[in-house]
Amino acid sequence: MSKLNTKYIFAISMVSALGGLLFGYDWVVIGGAKPFYEKFFDIAQSPNLQGWAMSSALLGCLLGAIASGVFSDRYGRKKLLIFSAFLFTLSAIGTGASNLYYIFIIYRILGGIGIGLASNLSPMYIAEVAPAAVRGKFVSLNQLTIVVGILLAQLANWQIAEPVALGATDGEILASWNGQMAWRWMFWAETIPAGLFFILMFFVPESPRWLAKNGKEAKVERILSRIGGADYAHKEYANIRETLDNETGKVNYRQLFEPGIKKVLLIGIVIAAFQQWCGINVIFNYAEEVFEAAGYGVSDILFNIVVTGSVNLVFTFVAIYTVDKLGRRALMIMGAGGLAGIYALMGAAYYFHISGGILLFLVVLAIACYAMSLAPVTWVVLSEIFPNRIRGAAMAVATVSLWLASFLLTYTFPLLNNAFGASGTFWLYGIICLGGLVFILKKLPETKGKSLEEIEHEIIN
Repeated sequence: MSKLNTKYIFAISMVSALGGLLFGYDWVVIGGAKPFYEKFFDIAQSPNLQGWAMSSALLGCLLGAIASGVFSDRYGRKKLLIFSAFLFTLSAIGTGASNLYYIFIIYRILGGIGIGLASNLSPMYIAEVAPAAVRGKFVSLNQLTIVVGILLAQLANWQIAEPVALGATDGEILASWNGQMAWRWMFWAETIPAGLFFILMFFVPESPRWLAKNGKEAKVERILSRIGGADYAHKEYANIRETLDNETGKVNYRQLFEPGIKKVLLIGIVIAAFQQWCGINVIFNYAEEVFEAAGYGVSDILFNIVVTGSVNLVFTFVAIYTVDKLGRRALMIMGAGGLAGIYALMGAAYYFHISGGILLFLVVLAIACYAMSLAPVTWVVLSEIFPNRIRGAAMAVATVSLWLASFLLTYTFPLLNNAFGASGTFWLYGIICLGGLVFILKKLPETKGKSLEEIEHEIIN
C-alpha cells in the first residue's frame, strides 16, 4: 500500500471536526450564561421556563439528527455539514441579540438542529475518509474538538462575565454588565468558529463512500488516491463496491430491521444512550447547581468549570493516543467501571456533607475517566459498526437515541436531585454505569485495526 497522505487526511478531518467544536461550544455556553439571562428574561423563579431554556436546544438536536438520517444518504455528508455551519452562525447571532424569551428559545432550537447534524455527520465523515489503521485516532479528533469547544465556551463565560459579589441580589445582577450584555457576548463569540467552519467546508471533498454508493467512480478514485495513493485507492474502492452490493440511491429503512442489521443497530442505540446516561453531562449542564451544593459562589463556579474543561481536554489526548492501541472495547469497559466507582464516592461525599476540594477532585476524576473513554470512543464505535449502504440512516437512529437520552438526563436531573438529593442521584448514575458495563462486556465487539468493510462482514454475518 502506498504511504498515507496523513497531512491531507488530518486537514479534511479537522475541518469536518469543527462541527464538533461548535457542538461543544453551543452545548456548554448556555450553562455560563444561565445565571444572567434568567434575570434578564425574568424566569429565575419559574423552574419550567428555566428548564425549557436549558433543554430547548435538545429539541433541535433531535430534529437535526432525524434530518441527517433522512438527507445525508440522499444529498451527502458535505452539504449538510455546510448547512449545520450556517445554522450555528445564525443561532449565535440571534440568541445573543434576543430581547424576548420566545425569540431566545427559537434561536436555541436552531442551534440545536446544527448540533444534531454535526454530532452525527462529523464523525461519520471522518470515519469514511480515514484508513483503518488510523481511523480511531482521526475520529477521536471530533471528540477533541468537542472538548476544545467546551473549554472555549467555559473560558469565554469566565472572561466575559465580571466578578459577581457574594450575596448579590437578582436585581443587582440584572442591572449589571453581566445581566444586560455579558450573556449576549457569550453567544456572539461563537460566530468566529462558526463562520470559519462554514467557509472551510466548501474546500473539503465529499465522502468517497457516499460517492461510491451514488456511482461517482471517477471522484472516488481521485479522493482515495490523494488519501493513500493509486494502490490504496484501487484496493479500497474494490472493498467498498463489494459491500455496497450494487445498491445506490435512497435507503430503504426496512433494511434497518433485517436480522443482522437489527443486532448492530441495537448495540448502537444502547451505546449512544449510555454515553449520556452515564451522567457526566449533568456536571456540564448543571455545573452551577453541582458546585453550589459543594459550597462555591458564582465566580468560583465559573473558574471551577474552566478547571473541569481543561482536564477534559488533557484526557481526550490520552484517548486519542490509546484508542488504536488498547482498542475501543477495553476503553469502554474502563470508562463504565471507573465512573461507577467514582459516582459511589461522589454520592458518599454529598451524603456525608464533604464539600470543597475533595468533591472538586472527584468531579475532575470523573471527567478525566469519561474524557479518555466513553466520550470519544462512543463516537468512534458508532461511526464504524454500521454497514456502508445504511450508515447514514443507522447513525441517525443512534444519534436520535443519544439526544433523547440527553434530553431525559437534562430534564430529570432537577427532579432526581429534588427527590433523592445529590447523593442518591449520583448513586443512581453509578448503578446505570454498572448496567452499561455488563452490556459492553456481553455485546460490544472490538473494531480496532479493521476496515469498515471487514467490520461489516464480521458483525452482520
